[in-house]
Amino acid sequence: MITQLLAASQPVPAGPVVQWGWLTITVANLLVILLMVVVFVLALLLPFPAPREDEDR
Repeated sequence: MITQLLAASQPVPAGPVVQWGWLTITVANLLVILLMVVVFVLALLLPFPAPREDEDR
């Protein structure tokens, strides 16, 4: 019982880390940030669909 409690209280390893100057970030967080930037840029560059012009009107 005590062993299970001690094992549950240990921190989970964060995974690989990238260090660049003063910045330290995990690879998973870096990928999420890069994906959000790509989606943001695509949202700025891709045009909105044009409204349909119905011939009946």
